[in-house]
Amino acid sequence: MKVVVLVSGGMDSVTALHNAVDAGHKIVAVLSFDYGSKHNHRELPFAGHHAQKVGASHRVIDLKFMDELFESDLLKSGGDIPEGHYEADNMKQTVVPFRNGIMLSIAAGFAESAGAEGLVIAAHFGDHAIYPDCREEFMKPMADAIAAGTYEKIELLRPFIEMRKEDIAARGADLGIDFAETWSCYKGGEVHCGKCGTCVERQEAFELAGLKDPTEYRD
Repeated sequence: MKVVVLVSGGMDSVTALHNAVDAGHKIVAVLSFDYGSKHNHRELPFAGHHAQKVGASHRVIDLKFMDELFESDLLKSGGDIPEGHYEADNMKQTVVPFRNGIMLSIAAGFAESAGAEGLVIAAHFGDHAIYPDCREEFMKPMADAIAAGTYEKIELLRPFIEMRKEDIAARGADLGIDFAETWSCYKGGEVHCGKCGTCVERQEAFELAGLKDPTEYRD
């Protein structure tokens, strides 16, 4: 199948890209979004790096209006990134309202225009506690809408929707991914902070998967 893969530059989406290649899909393009998050500038170079590795073009779409109009501490216009476990209530401060809905709508139009038959997103089970637009209750009707709203009936592929992050880490290791070439930290500093929800989730994923964590953490 000819597919477009959404790649932020994080562990999950990078693994989804290499998983799609391993599954025999033809990568029409790797698609990223610059929506004004505090860590976009750290993630996006890794998305481009892995697109180059699989021989695919990398397109970055500017969605900085989200930073101007939406309320979220993940955005540059928002407050401080909360620290603690990624499933804690305070992590809801990092939710960007309907982010996946907006990105998937744009990606569906891009995919059909680019001659793709499928669209790959790395949403996974571990995100469900905090992010409503990562849950299958959202993804299934969104998949139906994308198929119904495109002449080519673009299929929304979500290979990790029932997997936790440690399962994705294990899959990435099987695929030979160097996870040092990915970014998670929401604070977007020179190194991973080690304390924000995504840093905690990253550390936990490697530990539960029984893998060596290649990440440099400030704390």
